[in-house]
Amino acid sequence: MNSERPALYEMFDDRFRTGRCMSGDAGLEVLYTGCRWAEGPVYMPAWRQVIWSDIPNDRMLRWDEETGAVGVFRRPAGHTNGNTLDREGRLITCEQGNRRVTRTEHDGTVTVLADRWQGKRLNSPNDAAVKSDGSIWFSDPDFGITSDYEGYRAESEIGANNVYRIDPGSGSVHLVADGFGAPNGLVFSADERQLFVSDTRAGFIRVFGVRDDGTLSDGEIFAEAAARSAARFDNLRFDDGGRLWAAAMDDGVHCYDPDGTLIGRLDIPETVANISWGGAKRNRLFITAQTSLYSLVMGVTGTHPTGPGPRP
Repeated sequence: MNSERPALYEMFDDRFRTGRCMSGDAGLEVLYTGCRWAEGPVYMPAWRQVIWSDIPNDRMLRWDEETGAVGVFRRPAGHTNGNTLDREGRLITCEQGNRRVTRTEHDGTVTVLADRWQGKRLNSPNDAAVKSDGSIWFSDPDFGITSDYEGYRAESEIGANNVYRIDPGSGSVHLVADGFGAPNGLVFSADERQLFVSDTRAGFIRVFGVRDDGTLSDGEIFAEAAARSAARFDNLRFDDGGRLWAAAMDDGVHCYDPDGTLIGRLDIPETVANISWGGAKRNRLFITAQTSLYSLVMGVTGTHPTGPGPRP
């Protein structure tokens, strides 16, 4: 099958084929093009729309699944990057330019969830993951303050690039992991006992054990970008077979077996920034890559962004 679809699927291990990772569409669908740097897609089930960020243009766009229409969701948008959903279906957004994490309420108002740690301004929140207990975990590299292209040039008040957790009860912000070059994508395993975090500058995906009190064990290396010379890791997503899918920038989308083996990849024509599952069956992969939003209906199903258990 791999020889029949060289333009999209590349298999390194037979598990990529037997796991149905090569089933589905034979090619990518281009849903929109015209961004400067597309990021952070999230599928909104109630609206049947995808919301994503166009960071340098300081706008958020939306694509309608029924009509295919694309329009502006928000502008200005605080140079937003990553987006996800909370347990109530509300939009959680990392605003690089405004240096904060926000929640869009059902009535459209915006609530600031975090903009400081120990009284110091955050660098530029990048990506977020919501745990089933309602806590929100986010990465805070310095991409939005190194220049005016994706935010506003400034000095870091914290002096480091870390991962934080927002307590669901008190709203307090806790440092949970440090020692990164630039933490980027983060995602919980299905049982929420592990947190996977990509480090774009270091070229690693690290995996941490998650303790009951919300602290993390020391992170171990799960995957290295050095295995593929063109790869740099951005965001991460799981499918329901326990495989980790990683936006690997100039090397497309990587697929890792639960044991850490790179078993295959998707060859994308632009630099891949972010991926997200959506659609009625959660088997449609949405991909933001440089100027465009792509999609691919697959034979595998993605996990829900807000973890296991019932949702309203």
